[in-house]
Amino acid sequence: MDNHNDTYYLYGMHPVTDAVLQGRKFEKILFKKGLEGEQFRTLLEEVTQRGIPYQFVPLEKLNHMVRGAHQGVVAYLAQIDYVPFEEMVENALSTKAYPVFLVLDGVSDVRNLGAIARSAECAGVDGIVVPAKGGAAINADAVKTSAGALLRVPVAKVANLRTALYYFRDSEFQIVAASEKAEDSMYEVNFRKATALVMGSEGKGISEPVLSLCTVGARIPMVGETGSLNVSVAAAVLLFEVVRQRMS
Repeated sequence: MDNHNDTYYLYGMHPVTDAVLQGRKFEKILFKKGLEGEQFRTLLEEVTQRGIPYQFVPLEKLNHMVRGAHQGVVAYLAQIDYVPFEEMVENALSTKAYPVFLVLDGVSDVRNLGAIARSAECAGVDGIVVPAKGGAAINADAVKTSAGALLRVPVAKVANLRTALYYFRDSEFQIVAASEKAEDSMYEVNFRKATALVMGSEGKGISEPVLSLCTVGARIPMVGETGSLNVSVAAAVLLFEVVRQRMS
């Protein structure tokens, strides 16, 4: 195992295979492009069956990450214990009438993710939902930026955000899209209901497939000339409107 840039890696065919078979949690596993061989095929089959995110990358990337003999395999070890999505929702519903969850659609910056989690914990959010692919890695940098909040707020990683949103809808949650294009300002949205608040990526916002499942839009009123807020700031503003409404 190596500690490089505050992120823990496991590398080498045997160590990574052993860790996968032991049920260790991974953010993702990187394979060298063009990697072949029986050991690799066996490992890839296990990784696929267990739903562990993976990708193929150039050899230079792996060489830059670790100094040891990685054999074309480098794995990011998970820094937190993820919670099964449905279990997370049911646990919240069993303890309160109107839980609030945060759904992050493509938030890719590690420090934004950490800042969002810090605000979410302070606002009493019941859990955070992130995609298995296309989002920021929850690594040591994210945990540090969150001031440890990522260790205290339940986080669920799902293969498909749309499936998670259907589950929220079936559980009678309103799904609120945070968007500067929304007709209603956040002050016009009733946040005293069970709510899943969706935040989009830093550049593109909420993706169209996810947006199509949202039931309400919420816009943050702004008077300056800048068109939008940083996603972590926007999340904080919206979450504390939720807190304000529920305390008044």
